Amino acid sequence: MFTHEHIALQDGVRQLIEKEINPYLDQWEEAEIFPAHEVFKKLGKAGYLGVNKPVEFGGMGLDYSYEIAFCEAIGSVRAGGVGMAIAVQTDMATPALARFGNDSVREQFLRPSIAGDYVACLGVSETGAGSDVASLKTTARKDGDDYVISGSKMWITNATQADWMCLLANTSDDKPHRNKSLICLPLKQENGKPVAGVTMSKIKKVGMWSSDTAQVFFDEVRVPQRYRIGEEGMGFTYQMRQFQEERLSGATRRVTALSDVINDTIDYTRQRQVFGKPLLDNQAVHFRLAELKTEVEMLRSLVYRAAGVHMGGGDMTELASMAKLKAGRLCREVTDSCLQYWGGMGFTWENAVSRAWRDLRLISIGGGADEIMLTIICKHMGILPSRAV
Repeated sequence: MFTHEHIALQDGVRQLIEKEINPYLDQWEEAEIFPAHEVFKKLGKAGYLGVNKPVEFGGMGLDYSYEIAFCEAIGSVRAGGVGMAIAVQTDMATPALARFGNDSVREQFLRPSIAGDYVACLGVSETGAGSDVASLKTTARKDGDDYVISGSKMWITNATQADWMCLLANTSDDKPHRNKSLICLPLKQENGKPVAGVTMSKIKKVGMWSSDTAQVFFDEVRVPQRYRIGEEGMGFTYQMRQFQEERLSGATRRVTALSDVINDTIDYTRQRQVFGKPLLDNQAVHFRLAELKTEVEMLRSLVYRAAGVHMGGGDMTELASMAKLKAGRLCREVTDSCLQYWGGMGFTWENAVSRAWRDLRLISIGGGADEIMLTIICKHMGILPSRAV
């Protein structure tokens, strides 16, 4: 799938990661936040935050295969929270804006996000509406030329550092799939202080420590209607399409992360002596690692196939859902199996496999739980029960 140009892109991304990101991860993990503006500016200056975004707004304008190559490379960040935060900027909060936003709103929000001057976040999930997006309660009522937003959003990655949010809110009383709009919601004033009516509560998580995650509250927050992305009432449709790129991005990054976990475990078990020989020499160990590697490579092939369908103008929903499902299951299987071979050391904080074990458990939950992926796949197979949503 990749040409020399794709490989050159990946080499550049990995070099930046090894110089500007991986050496600082331990301190960012301990602080439970990383300097998003500083890191994103370096990525933006190199052009990596707009690989497949429009050239007229600062992007590279490359096809989607280059974004997949970029996602693979970002998977080499050795802390899931930072890689996830970058993916929010490139594959979660901006695809709909790039595709459906008018030139004015793209100039105001997309260009600085591609440049790394703005940090973006995505506001979809709520305390009572995670995977069930249609039931979200946050409203944006019209008042003159403005929307007035009330409600809250949950599990918001990048929230405490974000300059703006790609917000999904109810803008009418129409049916649940037709009453929602995507809105670019500024979160900071020019002086850096929060926009009036916006408050946040940071969330402490099991993993992904270096990613700042918060619940965000909106109390009569005003935003111009011209900040809406595309047509009013089309937000649910736009977000469902945006979800597909988010899910495939997540699966792609985990191909690299899981390969790294396996390789780290090979190195460790080769060095660890048990009963006078390397642990890796046990057939049960090296056979199991071979099985896991095979599964990861099958996931990589599924990712490439889904990307090919997307590039060809087809609907990748079923394949992206399969890739997301398989990635989540493998994140649990690979990290747990490999941690076992690290013995007591695997149950400490000071190694890559235990961090991956904590971080990657999220993949079966975030961005659509495994059960939602199974429901989507069943829908495409035509086997949903008659009363299923």
